[in-house]
Amino acid sequence: MNNLEEIKNSSLQEIEREVFREINEIKDPGSLEHLSTKYLGRKGILTAFLRNITQLPVEERPAAGKSANLLKVKLENTLKDLKARLESETGENNDAIDVTLPGRIFPRGTLHPITRISREISAIFSRIGFDIVEGPEVETDYYNFEALNIPKYHPARDMQDTFYVSENIVLRTHTSPTQPRVMEKVKPPVRIIAPGKVYRCDSDVTHTPMFHQVEGLMVDRNVSFGDLKGTLSTFVHQLFDEDISLRFRPSFFPFTEPSAEVDIRCVMCRGAGCRVCSGTGWLEVLGAGMVHPAVFENVGYDTEEYTGFAFGMGIERLAMLKYGIDDLRKFFENDMRFLRQF
Repeated sequence: MNNLEEIKNSSLQEIEREVFREINEIKDPGSLEHLSTKYLGRKGILTAFLRNITQLPVEERPAAGKSANLLKVKLENTLKDLKARLESETGENNDAIDVTLPGRIFPRGTLHPITRISREISAIFSRIGFDIVEGPEVETDYYNFEALNIPKYHPARDMQDTFYVSENIVLRTHTSPTQPRVMEKVKPPVRIIAPGKVYRCDSDVTHTPMFHQVEGLMVDRNVSFGDLKGTLSTFVHQLFDEDISLRFRPSFFPFTEPSAEVDIRCVMCRGAGCRVCSGTGWLEVLGAGMVHPAVFENVGYDTEEYTGFAFGMGIERLAMLKYGIDDLRKFFENDMRFLRQF
C-alpha cells in the first residue's frame, strides 16, 4: 500500500490484517513510532481510508465509517500497550519506579538566625529565674509612652520615630510597654523578659522599619545597680564567652534613673580596634538602668519599699555580633545561600 490508489482500493480487512502483521514484527520503540505514523499519522493509511469514505456508495458509508473508527481505537490501544511493554523492557519509561534506587533526600529547613538568637536569649534568662511574657504590637499611646514617664509633648518622644495608627494608637516603638502592663497585674517580686517585634519610621543601611527587641525587668526589695550589672554580665558571658569584658557608660532614658549604655569588648578584634567597632575596641549592645520612681507610681508600686532595674537590647544587633554578620539587610532578603549557614 504505497500509493493513494492502492489505499482507496484496499478493504478495511486488508488494512487490519497488514497492520497487525507488522505489529508482531516490532522489536523496539523506534519501529513502533514508525508504524504509528504509517497508519495513524496525518497522511497514514487508516487516516486516508477514513478521508475517502465519501467515495463509497451512500448506503455503505455508515457501516464503513463505524468499522474504520473501531479499528482506529483498537490500533491506538494496541500500540499504547506495546509502547509501555517495550519501554519497560528497555528501561526507558521515566515513570517506572526502580525500588533498588536509594531514596531521595529532601532538604530540611532551619531556624532563621533571628529566631535562633531570640530563643538563646530567652533560655539564658529563664535559667536565672526570669519569666517570658509578650505584649501587643499595636499599642496605646499611654502604655508606649505615658506609663513609661514620657508624657505628651515630652522631648524624649523625638528619640523614637513613631508609626501612629490613630491619635492614641501606635505601633509599639519598643517592648517596654510590657513592663507597666505586667506590673499593673502582678505585685513584686517581678522578673520578666519580653521579646518581640517593634516598629519605627526609620529605614537605611543600618535600620529597618520593623526589628526585634527584648526587654527585661526585675522589681523587688533592695534591688540595686550591682544586681543589674551582675545580671547583664552573666547574660553577656553566656551569650558570647567568659572572656568578654563589659563597661557601663552614663546615659539617659526617661523610664530609668540612673541610666547606662552597656558596651562589650569588640567580638571581632577583641579590643584591638577594627572597622566594626570604629577603632574603639568597644561595641554598644544595650541600654539599662534603675526603674524611674514615676514608672512605679503609674502602676501603684510603693517607691519606698521596692526598687528595680530594666534593660533593653536589639536582637538583630546581637545576632550580627554573635554570627559575624556585617549587613543588616541579610536578615530580610531571604537569600537561601545565607540562611543555609544556620
